[in-house]
Parts: sequence; structure tokens; C-alpha cells
Amino acid sequence: MSVLDAPVGTAPGPAGTGEGLVGVFVRLKLALLRNGLRQSAGRRAAYIASVVFTLLIAAGLLIGLIALHGYAHAATLVVLLAAVTAVGWAVMPLFFAAGDETLDPSRLVMLPLRPRPLIGALLASSLVGIGPLFTLCLAAGSVFAVASGAVGAVFAVVAAPLALLLCVALARTVATANTRLLTSRKGRDLAVLSGLVIAVGFQFVNFGAQRLGRAGGLTALDPAADVVRWLPPASAVGAVDSASRGAYGQALAQLLLSVAALGALLWLWQRSLAKLMTAPDGSTLAAAGPGREKTGKDGPRLTALLPRGRTGTVMERSLRYIARDPKTKAAWTTALAIGLIVPVVNALQGSGSIYFACFAAWMLGIQMYNQFGQDTSAFWMVALTISSTRDAYLELRARALALLLITLPYTILVTVVTAALLGDWGDLPEVMGLSFALLGGMLATGAVASANFPYSIPQDGAFKNVAPGQAGLAWISIFGGMVSAGLLCAPVVAMTIWLHVAGLEQWLWLLLPVGAGYGALIIWAGLRLAAPRTADRLPEILAAVSKG
Repeated sequence: MSVLDAPVGTAPGPAGTGEGLVGVFVRLKLALLRNGLRQSAGRRAAYIASVVFTLLIAAGLLIGLIALHGYAHAATLVVLLAAVTAVGWAVMPLFFAAGDETLDPSRLVMLPLRPRPLIGALLASSLVGIGPLFTLCLAAGSVFAVASGAVGAVFAVVAAPLALLLCVALARTVATANTRLLTSRKGRDLAVLSGLVIAVGFQFVNFGAQRLGRAGGLTALDPAADVVRWLPPASAVGAVDSASRGAYGQALAQLLLSVAALGALLWLWQRSLAKLMTAPDGSTLAAAGPGREKTGKDGPRLTALLPRGRTGTVMERSLRYIARDPKTKAAWTTALAIGLIVPVVNALQGSGSIYFACFAAWMLGIQMYNQFGQDTSAFWMVALTISSTRDAYLELRARALALLLITLPYTILVTVVTAALLGDWGDLPEVMGLSFALLGGMLATGAVASANFPYSIPQDGAFKNVAPGQAGLAWISIFGGMVSAGLLCAPVVAMTIWLHVAGLEQWLWLLLPVGAGYGALIIWAGLRLAAPRTADRLPEILAAVSKG
């Protein structure tokens, strides 16, 4: 009998121990992954490629960390790396592509399962995946870099899996505690701001790393590492370093601190899970109360400013998604903020270049990818209106035009602001031309990727942006498209380099019309290429985007 065929609330093993429940959840996760990969050969190829890519990065980092063994500042680096990894585990499941049904506690509220055994089952299933394997490689490399002697090796054997368990438990605790907030409409709107703050925080970390390089290396981080080594899970890695230096009392205290932190997280996770499974959801009760009547006052209709016919209708629908759908709004808000922050902050630091303004076009161009996925199951209504290649072309063209209403003026604004901060008005035309070409390449490859690699965006969990089994497909779609967009811009880049090398700076202004024209041309070519593919693959696209 299959695991999924067992009666609700039953599990192998002694009742209430959770021993059989662990196996059920692990097999359930493996079954979800296996069934997701069976749907198409393209999905299998995308997943395998993403796994290979991730494993190559993990192997490179593991080798690099092992090579640090004996380096004077290895402890500083690995302790801070453990802290950054923990922060990533805490925020990534909430705002980026992650999660599946076995990790979403809201799907378990109707099952007669006790929170305590359920915690063990969820923790075990959380350890199955490429993310935990990647983290384990980082943890193993980190403890190897600082371990020396028999005692240090013993502490290392305990510290590496302990750090992994802490990271996973932290992610699950944060996700469970915020499930109802993030699945409500107001909560998902708040997640827009939270995601923006996190994205901005990553940029400031990047700028801090740049300043660190100018400050003389890792020596400047020693004071910070001395504090962080007492914060779990970095304290587990710090315990290995302390034991290797002969400070056994300090090492034991740091290790026990990590163990206590793991116990506290599991306790908090259990409390949040019990509350989620037993307490009524009152997050939206106020919305149904008295006094909330429709005013009937709608502003001027956006349709009046858009073209008539199918083009205007599709553009209005796309713009309303941006304004109303929480996940689409979050993606756009983050892209708009980061696209401005990167060039502006670099310029204010005095180390920037006006070419950083091209980053805005790159960030906004990503929004063209997975156009049909944002429709979710409602795409069937769009599919009913597409009966030919021309219908598909008009649909894709209108979506691209809706994006251009925002991306074009924003790209110009960021370029002008960056030039003003740097006082580099002479390079403004060529950078704007390069931005237009890059934007055209992103929209063109985004249209093709939307037709060939569609994936679903689940609506029932604010911390899930990709349906189970489709994460590899999403990464291939986005990163493969971005690489292709860069290659498409090669002629304009080559022209820029040639004019500089040949000393023809007086003709650099030509890059503005050339970049704009070339960008428009490749957008047209990309839409023409994607249209027949979209019309032919409508059933596959509908199945893919309706999965969540």
C-alpha cells in the first residue's frame, strides 16, 4: 500500500512516537519531487542542470574552505560565513523561491497530528534537498578550516550537523510563525516592504565588503567575529576553533549555546505549529465587519490612456497585476529599489561608474520572465483567446508594452540621476543606449522563456514563489535567459568598445539611437520567435502554470 493510501491520522510505528511519521514525510517529499520530474523531459533537464550547477558551486566552496586550513584569519571568515548562512536560511524561504507541500504547515491543519512528533517529521523532510546539502558542505568546510588535533576533530564532527540543524530549524520556525500573516492580504502587502528591506540590506552588505577590501582585509573583521562566535549557529563553528586552540571550557560553552538555541527553536516552532493548527484565523475577520461599504468612487479608468482593442485590455490587466497582486507587487518594488540603489550608492561612495546605471534595465527586464505564471490558474481564460500565432503575438506584445511603460522612463531616470551624481554627462548617451539594448534583450529572452519554461507561482503561501518540482525550471528560465540577453547585446557592447579603442569619442552619441533601435529590433524578433511557440504549447503552459 502506498504511503498516501494510508488512512488519515495513521502512521507506521508506535502511536504518538512519530517514528513512522518521519518516514512518511520523507517519502512524501521524495514522491512529490519524483512526480514533478515525471511531468516533462524539459523539467527533468532543468532540474538536473540546476542541481549540477549548485553542486559545482558547493564543491568549489568546500575546496576553498579546506584550503584555508592553517590560515591565520580562517576562524574569522568561517564564523562570519556561518552567521550569514543562518540569516539567509531565515529570510530566503519567506521571500524567494522555496518550499513545498511537506514544509507548508497550513496544509496540515485538518489532519489529526500532534505538534511534537510532527516537528521531527517536518525537520527530517526539511533536510532532504539541495539546499541542506549545500549548507552541509559549507559547514563541513568551515569546521575543517579551523579544526586541529583530536579534540578539535571531535568538536568538528558534532558542530557541522548541529549548524545545519540550527539553520533548518530557524527557517521552519520563522516560516511557521509568519504563515498566517503572510497568507493574508494585508500580510502579503507587508511582505513587500519586508522583502524590500532585506534586499536593500544585502546591498549594504555588498558595499561593506567593498569597503573591507580597501581597509586591509580580514583583520578589520576580527572584532566582529569575536562577538559573532558567541551567536548560534556561528558559535558551533567557533567551538571547533576554541577547542583547536586548547580553550576547552570556552569551546564547550559555545557548543552548548548552539544546542540550547536548537532546543529553543524547536520549542518555538512547536508552539507556533500548535497555534496554527488549533487557533482560529482572525487575520481577516475585521474585513468582513460592518462599516466597510464600497464607496463606488473609482478614479479615472486606466483604459482611457491605453490603446483600444486587445492590446489595451492586456496592458491594463498586466498593470493591475503589478498594482494589486502581492507577489507581483513585491517583485516590482524590489526591482525598482535595487535598480536605483546600486548605481546611486556606488556613485555616492565615489567608487561608482555611470555604467552601473545599466543595472536598472537588467533588474526590471527580469519581470518579463514567466509572464504566464503570474496568471496562475486564471491563464485558462487567456488561453481561450489565443487560437493562432497572431493572437499569441498580440498577447506577448501587449505584455511587453505594459512593462515598457514603467521600465523605459525608469531606466532614463536612473541613468540621468547617476550621471548627475558623478558629473559624467559626456557618457550619458552611450550608457543610455547600452541600457536600452540590454532592456530589449531581457524582454526578448523573457518572452521566449515564458513560452518554453513556464512555471506556477503558488498563491496559498507567501513564502513560496515556485511550485514543488519546478524550482530548477525557474532557475534555468531566469538565468539562462539573462545569459542569452547578455549575448544578444554583444554587438552594441562591441561597438562601444571599438569607438573607445579607436579614439572616436566624438561619435559615442550614436550609441543612443543605435541602442534604442537595436533594443526595439530584438524585442520584435523575440516576440516573433515566442509567438508560434506559445500558440503550439498552450496546453503544456496551462498545465505548468496551474500546478500551484
